Amino acid sequence: MNNSSGPLFALSDALLEDVAIQRPTSATFWGVRGHDHAWDDFGPEGAESTAAMLSRYRRQLEALPTPERTEDRIAARVMRDFLDVELERIEEGDHLVDLNNIASPFQHIRMVLDVMDTSSRAGWESMVARLSTIDRATSSYRRALEAGLRRGKTAALRQVDAAVAQGRVHAGEGSFFRTLTPAFAQSAAFDPALAEALERGIEHARRAYGELTEWIEQTYRPAARAEDGVGEEVYARRARNFLGISIHLRETFDWGFAQIREIDARMREVAAQIQPGASVDEVIRLLETDPSRCVHSAEELARTVAAWQAHAVEALAGVHFDIPAPARRVDVKLAPPGSTIGAYYMPPSDDFSRPGTIWYSRGEQEKQIPLYMELSTAYHEGFPGHHLQLSMQVSMQHRLSRLHRVVMSDYQTGYAEGWALYAERLMDELGFLSKPEYVLGQLVCQMMRACRVVLDIGAHLGLQAPLDAPIRPGARIDYDYGVEMLTRVGRLPQAHATSEMTRYLGWPGQAIAYKVGEREILGLRDELRARRGKSFDLKTFHADLLGVGSVGLGALRELLLS
Repeated sequence: MNNSSGPLFALSDALLEDVAIQRPTSATFWGVRGHDHAWDDFGPEGAESTAAMLSRYRRQLEALPTPERTEDRIAARVMRDFLDVELERIEEGDHLVDLNNIASPFQHIRMVLDVMDTSSRAGWESMVARLSTIDRATSSYRRALEAGLRRGKTAALRQVDAAVAQGRVHAGEGSFFRTLTPAFAQSAAFDPALAEALERGIEHARRAYGELTEWIEQTYRPAARAEDGVGEEVYARRARNFLGISIHLRETFDWGFAQIREIDARMREVAAQIQPGASVDEVIRLLETDPSRCVHSAEELARTVAAWQAHAVEALAGVHFDIPAPARRVDVKLAPPGSTIGAYYMPPSDDFSRPGTIWYSRGEQEKQIPLYMELSTAYHEGFPGHHLQLSMQVSMQHRLSRLHRVVMSDYQTGYAEGWALYAERLMDELGFLSKPEYVLGQLVCQMMRACRVVLDIGAHLGLQAPLDAPIRPGARIDYDYGVEMLTRVGRLPQAHATSEMTRYLGWPGQAIAYKVGEREILGLRDELRARRGKSFDLKTFHADLLGVGSVGLGALRELLLS
């Protein structure tokens, strides 16, 4: 029987289709076909239209009978959560101040081109259509920022400067847009007339980004607010939307420092296994400078990660996870110039025609890339982290609404990032971190996520470091404190640390989702193991957890414990 029938699933499907029409950029990211030629109206008019549409669906949802089936209850809760978050975002005017260094329309307008179809003529025609009309997106986005300016609502200066730096790359000679010409020339869909249209679209896109960047720098920047933090009220709202639960912010802040102390002690133990008598920093320096423990180009990193992923899938399939056949493919690609430094994952399309992909953004001058942290990062971003969770979610057409399968991972960050961080730990528990240096790398990754908890909450709420903090006890937590902590305690390179701290300040509440989500998953595992005793089975626990799809952490607890 197909459990996806009935009025609730039909209403949810209709909502997704209408949202895709209103937000073609999001539709492309989600893998919803038919909208790759179009752009969102990012301006106030677009927000008003979207709010009216969402409100209509909210009324229709409330008019339906109380669902009886588990699948319907989950679908109803997911739909309600989506509507509530989106309506609140518009009502609070978040779209009028949506400018940061990593997750605002300024980045999405460019990044959406990464996931478009470039294997067919139709795909390239959509690419040309978007490039040729990209000014519609940048102009409507500018109107939203202008409306925010008129209301006295602006992004922080630090976020503005980060976006301007990115915009200069997109408009310049080293722009990603220029890479489309050789890509099309090598395509089986190549056509001279379309190539000419593509060239015109590329130059149009560069100009549009240049004009937007100039306006932001010349007009918007002078009015940008100096204060980085958003304050407790806004932060609590944003964090709740990412987590799906309300948390005690100061308790979580204190717990973050406790995690830092615990991870530090474990790092010392593992470092002694690698180089007895050496400090953690001395061991890390060895791992970062020993050529035999490094790869020597971004391309070699991508090949290495792809091999790790293939091995993990082969070893775990059927043993610890039942993996749908399409989910066994994990692509690894290099992100275009101008991307925020780090790694990120793009899920497969709804029909798996676009595979799940790990994207790596590296410094252009990096000639030696240490591997000790990269194994855990691969498990986090790919399999069995984001790739397994999201691929399973996409494949569950008989259990989850389409809205749930393709959209909600963007909203329930505590679940998605909590699972991915848990996956890093799990691979250590299962023995896949085969060398002490990889275990140390996993602990360094955990330490960075623990730093995120204290820095994200502390900087936005203006808190002080405790008297036993590892650096500058009692100091106010701000941007400078965060960069110092991320370099000295989180062991990040300076460029990465500044990018990370800028990210936390521009995306309040998101950075804590990793450790808070992992905390909830580990707590559920312990609780169910204690409740079930010898009958507890880890594979079943994982299947149950992944089987509910991306939901809020509160809903996850209810569903697993029931």
